[in-house]
Amino acid sequence: MPKDSGIGASTKRREDVRFLTGNGKYTDDINIYGQTYVHFVRADVAHATINSIDTSTAESMPGVLKVFTGADFEAVGGLPCGWQVTDRHGEPMQEPKHPIIAHGKIRHVGEIVAAVVAESLTQARDAGEAIEMDLSELPAVIDMKNAVAGGTKVHDELSGNLCYDWGFVEENKGAVDEAIKNAAHVTTLELVNNRLVANPMEPRVAVGEYDQSDDMHTLHTTSQNPHVIRLLMGAFVLGIPEHKLRVVAPDVGGGFGTKIFHYAEEAFCTFAAKAVKRPVKWTSTRSEAFMSDAHGRDHVTKIELALDADNNFTAVRTETYANMGAYLSTFAPSVPTWLHGTLMAGNYKTPAIYVNVKAVFTNTVPVDAYRGAGRPEATFQLERVIDQAARELGVDPIALRRQNFVTEFPYATPVAVEYDTGDYEATMAKLEEIADVGGFAARRAESEKNGKLRGLGVNCYIEACGIAPSNLVGQLGARAGLYDAATVRVNATGSISVMVGAHSHGQGHETSFPQVISEMIGIPEDQIDIVHGDTSKIPFGMGTYGSRSLAVCGSAMVRAAEKVINKAKKIAAHLLEASDADIELKDGTFSVAGTDKSVAWGEVTLAAYVPHNYPLEDIEPGLEETAFYDPANFTYPAGAYACEVELDPETGKVTIESFSAADDFGNVINPMIVSGQVHGGIAQGVGQALLENCSYDEDGQLISASYMDYAMPRADDLPFYSVDHSCQTPCTHNPLGVKGCGEAGAIGSPPSVVNAVLDAINSGGKKVAHIDMPLTPHRVWSAMNNA
Repeated sequence: MPKDSGIGASTKRREDVRFLTGNGKYTDDINIYGQTYVHFVRADVAHATINSIDTSTAESMPGVLKVFTGADFEAVGGLPCGWQVTDRHGEPMQEPKHPIIAHGKIRHVGEIVAAVVAESLTQARDAGEAIEMDLSELPAVIDMKNAVAGGTKVHDELSGNLCYDWGFVEENKGAVDEAIKNAAHVTTLELVNNRLVANPMEPRVAVGEYDQSDDMHTLHTTSQNPHVIRLLMGAFVLGIPEHKLRVVAPDVGGGFGTKIFHYAEEAFCTFAAKAVKRPVKWTSTRSEAFMSDAHGRDHVTKIELALDADNNFTAVRTETYANMGAYLSTFAPSVPTWLHGTLMAGNYKTPAIYVNVKAVFTNTVPVDAYRGAGRPEATFQLERVIDQAARELGVDPIALRRQNFVTEFPYATPVAVEYDTGDYEATMAKLEEIADVGGFAARRAESEKNGKLRGLGVNCYIEACGIAPSNLVGQLGARAGLYDAATVRVNATGSISVMVGAHSHGQGHETSFPQVISEMIGIPEDQIDIVHGDTSKIPFGMGTYGSRSLAVCGSAMVRAAEKVINKAKKIAAHLLEASDADIELKDGTFSVAGTDKSVAWGEVTLAAYVPHNYPLEDIEPGLEETAFYDPANFTYPAGAYACEVELDPETGKVTIESFSAADDFGNVINPMIVSGQVHGGIAQGVGQALLENCSYDEDGQLISASYMDYAMPRADDLPFYSVDHSCQTPCTHNPLGVKGCGEAGAIGSPPSVVNAVLDAINSGGKKVAHIDMPLTPHRVWSAMNNA
């Protein structure tokens, strides 16, 4: 029977009560007495020299407290990049300064060129329109290959627009070249992984506050990792000692990666609050979000897959151009390298792999991690080229994958990672069952009777989550540790507060984390409270991204709880006049093994704080412990996905008829929450595959800067999903055996959709090898008619 509490139970999300009743507290809900408002004047050209900025009229307008320009921030550090990549020649990447406000030069549409702080937002906007700028417009660099070839430089002080030329694994290159030269068959594809805008439900918000009485700065912000923001902004931008800087991230309405990073608006509001001696608030408009939030993806790739005469994979070679945009966002350099190149083995035992990535500066919004971050790009390349190889060879695409699966674990890939566990045959078998692959032929025949084409697309994926250990990622260029932390504080009456370094912005931590503690101790989940998001209350943690929350922060929580239990057993042993080695804890009761002597959890916790009868000679009073957890390896969720589409050949319109996902997430804490995470990821992946596309014209103007031009998926674009996560191979190196689930849907779904559409097209007699995402009706219709 299904469990009703603890690990494995589909406990309803407790946080949904406040969200669904309108009682959530988001950053925009925070209004501080005496607060002012900032309006950012943003560049409307992509590339220009700033000759002068005249703010005199704006400064004299009603309600204006101060107008800031780049000159006010000359002595301030630029926004830091958190990861340094060393290229294949041993040279560090080119790393230009990322100013809070543009100074001397504009480098993308949407860049801040001035900021007005006023009593009201209307007054600030009015004054912003009065600012006059003398600009000398320069040619914009948009196309990555053109940017590398020469011409206008985005940053004059750099040698060119190439940030780095990365090769991985460099010593594999010769073997890969030889394998491709001698292969029985080579399939080659050129692919575009389209640029995306994250579009979380809640736009970014920042509220800066300064208390003169104790020189204390406070920033309320929509962040996935408040401690990282405090460290970056305090130490590297504004020079504020950490003990004088508090960062608070309350309820956050979605992040998807775009709220990981430290942004100029956060630093500005913190800086300006001290300058004007008043709280300063900024709430992004949706139009601002399109041109100031970090974008995602934007890769152009050539991939080659070599096979021998028996259709065994022998080599993979890729060359990717990865767009960095105008500046390096916080983790941008790591996305197309260590989060992408290391996953190019996929689920397959390919013996030789070489990945080349050229990261390029262009006059566009910076690009950084977006749900999946590098793994969707790797999966899309690999799964598309495998499907095309199957078509060229005339073999079943599922059989070709099965033949090449990794089957023995642990497995060291040619791209420097080691998968600890997995069972790719099991997830594929489960997928065939839930997708009813056997019944597809009959469904295709029925569609053809109605003048439609039906296609089935299948793919596999693997991803790396819980990026670590810190000593390894430090060698790879990370400028921060990637551990996490938790404090378990037991109250005198037995209830528990758990302070965690992870941040919840939709993942359900307030529900799933208590399930773990409840399982360990045996008290009701409603007696356990989760505290997160405020650097003044929680231990230093690295936040939430990369599906790391349970694998890393949850493991820290387990370690802290184990310390608490061990101490509590000593107290219980004293109360029961027994050895602590004989004490057992089950269902909230301590007992002496083999006897009926017992004491309740609440009695022990009370004794810890009212130590009248207490082993004082052995341990100190109180019951609170902290643990930091640094994983020994990544975790490797994996799965197999299937998409079934119906295509109207007259219009190119694609309808998704069904979508199935079989995932291996290791041990599952809350099946309902896991299913919800997969559902959301699939929706975003389908959005990328069929609808979403962030597009610039040749002058660097963002031509998809609103929902009128950027197509978000709606309910009728999506089917009901068949989701299964019963295939579980627990992670071997964290105490919960979990792997992570938050990004899988966005990783596995785009290639399955594209494979399905191409299967439909080719079933109708057309020969189409590839269509770039998004597969709009126009693109599909054109491909069919030009075949």
